[in-house]
Amino acid sequence: MLIDSLTESPTIFVAIFLSIIYALTIHEYAHALAASALGDQTAKDRGRLTLNPLAHMEIFGTIMLLVAGFGWGKPVPVNPYNLKYKRWGEAFVSLAGPISNFLSVILFVLLFRVVAPYFEMTNMLMIFLSFLITVNAILGIFNLLPIPPLDGSKVLFAILPDRLDNFKNQLNAYGPWILLAIIIMDSFGKTSILATLIGGLLGFLDKLV
Repeated sequence: MLIDSLTESPTIFVAIFLSIIYALTIHEYAHALAASALGDQTAKDRGRLTLNPLAHMEIFGTIMLLVAGFGWGKPVPVNPYNLKYKRWGEAFVSLAGPISNFLSVILFVLLFRVVAPYFEMTNMLMIFLSFLITVNAILGIFNLLPIPPLDGSKVLFAILPDRLDNFKNQLNAYGPWILLAIIIMDSFGKTSILATLIGGLLGFLDKLV
């Protein structure tokens, strides 16, 4: 649990916590920015088009962040009827979140490589950059899973033809339970679905840095 690191190493706790706060904030801000650019000002009108982390934090999600080491931000409100590109609008808004995380990964990898010759790997700056890279990569990949309520589901629904609307409705209804089951199986069972998906990219990132 993340909170365990508070007593073991307060500096590591701060580095992990700030990395998660950054990743969640840029992710939700990107959703709001994309929605605004595509014609829906709902998020902007509700104060969500901001990089202020407090605007994007959800109380229970933040508590889970501290207790379990993972959490979530407050969902950005989007009115799909205001968006351009009626079929793809929600998909574009949804993709903006993970894309912001992947762009952050690229930025922090480049920064890591620039400063690496001047600092030891045990330096706090290097540790912080490592966490920023890892957390953003994990959040981006996780949200691309095509399971509601994750961002990838909106992309899936845009791709699927209208004749599969019944399947979309069923997946919308049961998606959160499917996702919860996967998380529980990965955490307490012998499966490693999420670990396999996320571990592949993290292994690739290790080669870059």
